[in-house]
Amino acid sequence: MSTSSRKQKSLVLILARELATNLATPIYIADAVGDLVYFNEPAEQIAAGRFAERGETSINDWVRSLNPETVDGKPLAREQMPGGIAFAERRPAHGTVRVTGLDGAKHTVETTALPLFGPDGEFHGIMAIFWELS
Repeated sequence: MSTSSRKQKSLVLILARELATNLATPIYIADAVGDLVYFNEPAEQIAAGRFAERGETSINDWVRSLNPETVDGKPLAREQMPGGIAFAERRPAHGTVRVTGLDGAKHTVETTALPLFGPDGEFHGIMAIFWELS
Protein backbone atom coordinates (compact mmCIF):
# COMPACT_ATOMS: atom_id res chain seq x y z
CA MET A 1 0.00 0.00 0.00
CA SER A 2 1.52 3.35 -0.94
CA THR A 3 1.95 6.01 1.70
CA SER A 4 -0.45 8.30 -0.15
CA SER A 5 -3.27 5.75 0.14
CA ARG A 6 -2.38 4.59 3.65
CA LYS A 7 -4.83 5.67 6.34
CA GLN A 8 -3.58 8.06 9.00
CA LYS A 9 -3.61 6.26 12.36
CA SER A 10 -4.96 7.98 15.42
CA LEU A 11 -2.72 8.40 18.45
CA VAL A 12 -5.17 6.23 20.42
CA LEU A 13 -4.63 3.31 17.99
CA ILE A 14 -0.87 3.86 17.95
CA LEU A 15 -0.74 3.71 21.75
CA ALA A 16 -3.02 0.64 21.84
CA ARG A 17 -0.71 -1.11 19.37
CA GLU A 18 2.32 -0.20 21.47
CA LEU A 19 0.66 -1.71 24.54
CA ALA A 20 -0.32 -4.87 22.65
CA THR A 21 3.19 -5.26 21.22
CA ASN A 22 4.68 -5.31 24.70
CA LEU A 23 2.27 -7.78 26.30
CA ALA A 24 2.31 -11.58 26.26
CA THR A 25 -1.50 -11.61 26.28
CA PRO A 26 -3.16 -12.08 22.86
CA ILE A 27 -4.73 -8.82 21.67
CA TYR A 28 -6.30 -7.54 18.48
CA ILE A 29 -7.18 -3.97 17.56
CA ALA A 30 -9.76 -2.71 15.08
CA ASP A 31 -10.26 0.88 13.99
CA ALA A 32 -13.45 2.96 13.98
CA VAL A 33 -14.43 1.87 10.45
CA GLY A 34 -14.16 -1.82 11.27
CA ASP A 35 -10.75 -2.76 9.89
CA LEU A 36 -8.45 -5.07 11.81
CA VAL A 37 -5.38 -2.86 12.18
CA TYR A 38 -3.19 -5.04 14.40
CA PHE A 39 -2.87 -8.24 16.36
CA ASN A 40 0.17 -9.10 18.44
CA GLU A 41 2.46 -12.09 18.26
CA PRO A 42 0.74 -14.03 21.08
CA ALA A 43 -2.52 -13.76 19.09
CA GLU A 44 -1.02 -15.28 15.94
CA GLN A 45 -1.73 -18.92 16.81
CA ILE A 46 -5.44 -18.23 17.05
CA ALA A 47 -5.61 -15.14 14.83
CA ALA A 48 -5.28 -16.93 11.49
CA GLY A 49 -1.72 -15.96 10.63
CA ARG A 50 1.03 -13.47 11.30
CA PHE A 51 -0.02 -9.84 11.18
CA ALA A 52 3.14 -8.92 9.25
CA GLU A 53 2.06 -11.33 6.48
CA ARG A 54 -1.68 -10.69 6.62
CA GLY A 55 -1.71 -6.93 7.19
CA GLU A 56 -4.78 -4.84 7.73
CA THR A 57 -8.04 -6.42 6.67
CA SER A 58 -11.75 -6.10 7.20
CA ILE A 59 -12.65 -7.31 10.68
CA ASN A 60 -15.64 -9.11 9.12
CA ASP A 61 -13.31 -11.13 6.84
CA TRP A 62 -11.01 -11.93 9.75
CA VAL A 63 -13.86 -13.04 12.00
CA ARG A 64 -15.25 -15.27 9.22
CA SER A 65 -11.85 -16.95 8.85
CA LEU A 66 -11.97 -17.90 12.55
CA ASN A 67 -15.38 -19.55 12.17
CA PRO A 68 -16.61 -18.36 15.59
CA GLU A 69 -19.17 -20.36 17.51
CA THR A 70 -20.57 -20.78 21.00
CA VAL A 71 -18.97 -23.36 23.26
CA ASP A 72 -21.78 -25.74 22.32
CA GLY A 73 -21.12 -25.31 18.59
CA LYS A 74 -23.73 -22.78 17.44
CA PRO A 75 -22.43 -20.27 14.86
CA LEU A 76 -21.86 -16.73 16.14
CA ALA A 77 -22.29 -13.55 14.14
CA ARG A 78 -19.78 -10.76 14.76
CA GLU A 79 -22.50 -8.73 16.50
CA GLN A 80 -22.86 -11.49 19.11
CA MET A 81 -19.16 -11.60 19.97
CA PRO A 82 -17.53 -9.35 22.57
CA GLY A 83 -15.61 -7.42 19.88
CA GLY A 84 -18.74 -6.88 17.84
CA ILE A 85 -20.65 -5.69 20.88
CA ALA A 86 -17.86 -3.29 21.90
CA PHE A 87 -17.76 -1.95 18.34
CA ALA A 88 -21.51 -1.57 17.75
CA GLU A 89 -22.63 -0.55 21.22
CA ARG A 90 -19.48 1.35 22.26
CA ARG A 91 -19.31 -0.50 25.58
CA PRO A 92 -17.08 -3.19 27.12
CA ALA A 93 -18.15 -6.78 26.60
CA HIS A 94 -16.93 -10.17 27.77
CA GLY A 95 -17.68 -13.72 26.73
CA THR A 96 -16.50 -17.20 25.85
CA VAL A 97 -16.16 -18.08 22.18
CA ARG A 98 -14.82 -21.06 20.25
CA VAL A 99 -12.75 -20.31 17.15
CA THR A 100 -10.84 -22.39 14.62
CA GLY A 101 -7.09 -21.77 14.65
CA LEU A 102 -4.51 -22.03 11.91
CA ASP A 103 -3.97 -25.65 12.78
CA GLY A 104 -7.65 -26.41 12.22
CA ALA A 105 -8.11 -27.11 15.92
CA LYS A 106 -10.91 -25.54 17.93
CA HIS A 107 -9.78 -23.07 20.58
CA THR A 108 -12.07 -21.94 23.37
CA VAL A 109 -11.18 -18.40 24.38
CA GLU A 110 -12.36 -15.91 26.97
CA THR A 111 -12.53 -12.48 25.38
CA THR A 112 -12.84 -9.02 26.84
CA ALA A 113 -13.33 -6.22 24.32
CA LEU A 114 -13.13 -2.51 25.07
CA PRO A 115 -14.10 0.48 22.97
CA LEU A 116 -11.21 2.93 22.53
CA PHE A 117 -12.12 6.58 23.07
CA GLY A 118 -9.77 9.53 22.77
CA PRO A 119 -9.48 12.38 25.28
CA ASP A 120 -12.17 14.26 23.35
CA GLY A 121 -14.59 11.31 23.65
CA GLU A 122 -14.24 10.36 19.96
CA PHE A 123 -14.51 6.63 19.19
CA HIS A 124 -11.30 5.28 17.62
CA GLY A 125 -12.00 1.53 17.54
CA ILE A 126 -11.76 -1.46 19.85
CA MET A 127 -9.18 -3.60 21.57
CA ALA A 128 -9.96 -7.22 22.35
CA ILE A 129 -7.91 -9.16 24.86
CA PHE A 130 -8.30 -12.92 24.90
CA TRP A 131 -6.83 -16.03 26.44
CA GLU A 132 -7.31 -19.69 25.68
CA LEU A 133 -9.06 -21.88 28.21
CA SER A 134 -7.47 -25.22 28.94
